[in-house]
Amino acid sequence: MKLYYKPGACSLATHIVLNELGLSFDVESVDTAAKKTAGGRDFLEINPDGYVPALELDNGTVLTEGAAILQYLADQHPASGLAPAPGSWARTQLHQHLNFISAELHKSFGPLFLGAEGAARDAAVEKVLKRIAHFEPIFADGRTYLMGDAFSVADAYLFTVLNWTGFVGISLDEFPNVKAFQARAGGRAAARHALEREGLLKA
Repeated sequence: MKLYYKPGACSLATHIVLNELGLSFDVESVDTAAKKTAGGRDFLEINPDGYVPALELDNGTVLTEGAAILQYLADQHPASGLAPAPGSWARTQLHQHLNFISAELHKSFGPLFLGAEGAARDAAVEKVLKRIAHFEPIFADGRTYLMGDAFSVADAYLFTVLNWTGFVGISLDEFPNVKAFQARAGGRAAARHALEREGLLKA
């Protein structure tokens, strides 16, 4: 397998899950602005939509859309416990978390990455904080991860998006439960190895 990624982007979640599963895979970074891979290939030939992640399977099939990739990987390795069984109530809860992270939290960072300033930036920061606040009571009961004690693909995605707060100057101090989750998830070997490989953390 090969993961096409941009350092620190949402593709980091897939990188973490691949590590959690202990799979053998290659990585290749992508300049998403130029639509070129590090090897010089036209990235639009790999993913016509032009964004990461893209996961090329051993048979040449390319999967896109982060939440779908995460669930595919978990379902190929059910013993990992990274996703509840399809059709279960717990799986529905996982879908709920993944959908909120993707549609609400992830997207709310857009204006900040596009360089919003002044009132526009203030409004964007307020929206991001509101979306982060959604998770604070989830961890208030002492649960370790979104689904309970077990780390799931949703945790990999949440960690990845929350990590962007450091790039855009947003503090997590007003969300102690979320901040504690971020430290736990980031302390996992799979996350550290992914961050190191993407050049975001010194070994």
